[in-house]
Amino acid sequence: MGAPYRPTPAFIGASWVALIIGLGSYFIGLFNAEMALNEKGYYFVTLMFGLFAVISLQKSVRDRSEGIPVTAIYYGLAWFCTVLAVALVIIGLWNADLLLSEKGFFGLGFILSLFAVVAVQKNVRDSAGANSAQPIEELQSGPSCPSNTVGE
Repeated sequence: MGAPYRPTPAFIGASWVALIIGLGSYFIGLFNAEMALNEKGYYFVTLMFGLFAVISLQKSVRDRSEGIPVTAIYYGLAWFCTVLAVALVIIGLWNADLLLSEKGFFGLGFILSLFAVVAVQKNVRDSAGANSAQPIEELQSGPSCPSNTVGE
């Protein structure tokens, strides 16, 4: 694998701005929505679940493309959780007693946040790899794991 590319400041900035706009709009909509607190909690948890799921999926897809082992069960779980998070938001919005414009607002804020968090995570990983003289594989194994052998 060649040297990792450093993301441009414009792409890093655009990714962070997209994440802030996505999360900000979602949270402003959630704060202003006239719904029960348990409904607000549902939408908050689905957003957090979705963010974790897409970060996990992006990392496992990238690790596989770089030849870093990822178990099939983890890879499948990352895909399942991503699809589940999106489905839960769709089902929740479909059944919510909200105006169509409010439903669209939540849906767009959710999708923008998922996209942006993947871009931010990619930038963080690429920047870490570009700032280090070590290859990414060494960064991921960490200093406490000098080898992959056990008991030698």
